[in-house]
Amino acid sequence: MKLQGLTSIRTIKAMKTGLCLAQFSSHSQGLPKVKLSDEELMSKVLNRRWMLHIPDTEIHQIKLSPSQGRNRDGPSGNLSFLNNTKPYFGDDLMEKGSEDSFFYVVRDDLLHPLVNGNKARKLDALLPLLVDYSVTDVVTCGGCQSAHAAAVAVSCAERGLKSHLLLRGEQPEILTGYNLISTIYGDITYVPRSIYAHRMNMLKSHADLVASNTGHILCCNDILESSLSAQSSTSSSGHIDDHGNTENHPRKVVIINEGAGDVVALLGVIRLVQYLCQSYLLGKERQIKLVVDAGTGTTAIGLGIGAQCLGLPWEVTAVMLADTIDAYRQQEQKLISDFRTRFGFHLTDHCLNEVDGVVHWVARFHQRKFGNVLEGETETCQQIAQQTGVLVDPVYTLAAWEMATQLSREEMEGGAQVVMLHTGGTLGMFGLAQRPKAVEDGGMEEAAAFLVTRGANEDGPLLPLSLPIFPDMLFVITFNSYAYTKL
Repeated sequence: MKLQGLTSIRTIKAMKTGLCLAQFSSHSQGLPKVKLSDEELMSKVLNRRWMLHIPDTEIHQIKLSPSQGRNRDGPSGNLSFLNNTKPYFGDDLMEKGSEDSFFYVVRDDLLHPLVNGNKARKLDALLPLLVDYSVTDVVTCGGCQSAHAAAVAVSCAERGLKSHLLLRGEQPEILTGYNLISTIYGDITYVPRSIYAHRMNMLKSHADLVASNTGHILCCNDILESSLSAQSSTSSSGHIDDHGNTENHPRKVVIINEGAGDVVALLGVIRLVQYLCQSYLLGKERQIKLVVDAGTGTTAIGLGIGAQCLGLPWEVTAVMLADTIDAYRQQEQKLISDFRTRFGFHLTDHCLNEVDGVVHWVARFHQRKFGNVLEGETETCQQIAQQTGVLVDPVYTLAAWEMATQLSREEMEGGAQVVMLHTGGTLGMFGLAQRPKAVEDGGMEEAAAFLVTRGANEDGPLLPLSLPIFPDMLFVITFNSYAYTKL
């Protein structure tokens, strides 16, 4: 195995001094010699080959109205929803005379049957680069029901690349949802938590095994930087070499970080912002509050950078699901720094250097350990699906839906327009099928044993908890044992 350094990287670093931006194009990827406006610079960054042929996506309008007979806790507890699939984006978005609040939903969940939502956007710029550099294998990681891992597996298979997916924990007895898709399309390895905790070492070690003695390991950032210095002599197809994925050449292995949390992932999200701000859609003048759920936070940061670079009066609100606010802000500053470094951006200080950054990070209405589903949330997803035809899941997109609902009611009196980005992830709903029939039938021993299995598939042991089917019992679960007592 060789860790291959791309020969043009040193040249790129030298060229960055005094320049504004690397021009990114499938035909000519040289650097501009004159300083351009932020919008012109952004257009050059986005002048490239993409995984998605067009950035277009559907936008629906969700109208809210009081609901009789419903009294659930939370922003959606006493509301009904109505979906307008062909909304009007005129100058007056607030619909004069209407007493009901509403928000828009960007339906990125409809982009692809399996690779949808922000997963498609984050891979949008990366996949063509992997093809251009004749990458043969991709190594990445995620949880058992990782939508990212499944998206990588499907996208690679569609382009003749082989994916190697390192999934945390043990293989479940029943393969459903994203775990099933990952198994069908990729090469799965289940990794103990003690090893998975050191993700970078784990990824590099596995990439070394895939590359063997004759292959090369490439980093996403190395490929991105090398592409910035590609000369105008590059062929129109954009390919750097022509041997492709054959058995007669050494393997080229690329590592994609967990959740695709690299700077190259920002480009597809920024492309979406550029599409949404067209005059016949959301436009560039209206005050917009853009709501998104945050796992790694990469999508929210990309939205924020895109809005700032294009000079849009948009505020990005991200609902934190998987980490602390300090960790999200640290990731935000890292990606902003990487973005400026890679592309030579010299944006105004107030855009990227303020303490609050480009994203407004907020907690979920009902906070909980990541992955937990609270009582009544599945029923709320069912209500939303039946009334609007929009499928949200209780772990990710329901959090964004609830925040958009709350903000739209606060902004009724002529405030900002609320827009939710649907990040997909709906196959995660099928994970509910992994619950065995014994639990539904009310078997005490079987239920507790099932929870032990659940505990083995989480980041840590489950704390004392109760089950709705046993409201008077308290379970104490560890990785390999359980106890229960009457309350």
